[in-house]
Amino acid sequence: MAAENAVAAPFRATEAQAMAQALDAALLGPRGANPLVGAVVVGPDGTTLATGYHRGAGTAHAEADAIAQATAAGVDLAGCTMVVTLEPCNHVGRTGPCTEAIIAAGITDVVYAVDDPHDPAAGGAATLRAAGISVRSGLAGVEAFELNRQWFEAVAAQRPFVTLHIAQTLDSRIAADDGTSQWISSPASLADNHALRSRIDAILVGTQTVLVDNPRLTARDSQGEPAARQPVRAVMGLRGVPAGAAIHGADGLAVHLPTRDPAEALGLLYGGGARHVMVEGGSRILSAFLTAGLVDELIVYLAPTLLGSGTPALAGLGIGTLADAQHWEWDQADGGSVRTLGRDLRLHLRPQRTAAPENARTSAEQAQGGN
Repeated sequence: MAAENAVAAPFRATEAQAMAQALDAALLGPRGANPLVGAVVVGPDGTTLATGYHRGAGTAHAEADAIAQATAAGVDLAGCTMVVTLEPCNHVGRTGPCTEAIIAAGITDVVYAVDDPHDPAAGGAATLRAAGISVRSGLAGVEAFELNRQWFEAVAAQRPFVTLHIAQTLDSRIAADDGTSQWISSPASLADNHALRSRIDAILVGTQTVLVDNPRLTARDSQGEPAARQPVRAVMGLRGVPAGAAIHGADGLAVHLPTRDPAEALGLLYGGGARHVMVEGGSRILSAFLTAGLVDELIVYLAPTLLGSGTPALAGLGIGTLADAQHWEWDQADGGSVRTLGRDLRLHLRPQRTAAPENARTSAEQAQGGN
């Protein structure tokens, strides 16, 4: 994934420092359909002039964010250097190309960490060079790849980025013996979850969840009103969805995926345009995605409640010995790995890295003793 078109030129110490700042800034954004990206504009004298980061799909990209901040402060960026964690994009989506913003700002040098593997966005380096801008790549390549490791994997596999969400008690129950589950989570946790729903492309549950809980699966604001942006509501399973189920709604956004295979379900959603999917349950669906290794981000709302019995959060992962256990690591992105929401804890994790990325180069390999 590392830049294959890296220029054999040393990186300055000020550029390395700016890249470290850009990596830290990137972690302020949310994971999902877009990668975490940070950008820093450095003046000719090495002074940091502006720092930007991407706040999620549909918002300004990190480069445009940094440029906008500098412009608002009346800073002239002519002759400056842009240091960014990912190759500037070259396409028009919900926002304009970052390459155009960089060119228009008069920036003359761009240093980025890794190439953008996403075909619609790739090619930014070539566009910048064609405009006469000096482009160097590979600085902090390993660190930048690791920042978005799961996103790179999802793009390579041509599947959506997958967030798995669990709302559970201290003893890992998602419902009591009688099936009641509303509300295990605090109002603050519910509000956080609805904010996430408004950012994703699709929310996925199993048919059993629909039959037992009859959820709406809509994104709602603090007043309980529908949010402006709604996810596709997907039901996975071989059983049909009752015509009167609340999930149907009146907006035509509900779909039935007639499969029990997580990979097939993701393929169907990806084919329909979904690039970020949140899996909400029930136990068997959650377990199926975890067993298949198709979870990129894990969000657990942990309530200080004990039930002693009831429906477990997971139905089993087929693990018979500790040596085969799944290992996760705390994720510092988007507010940190542990947050307090009302009476609950919000735990944010991602799969533990099993091996170093083979194609990402270290910043030391690229710096070549720059000053």
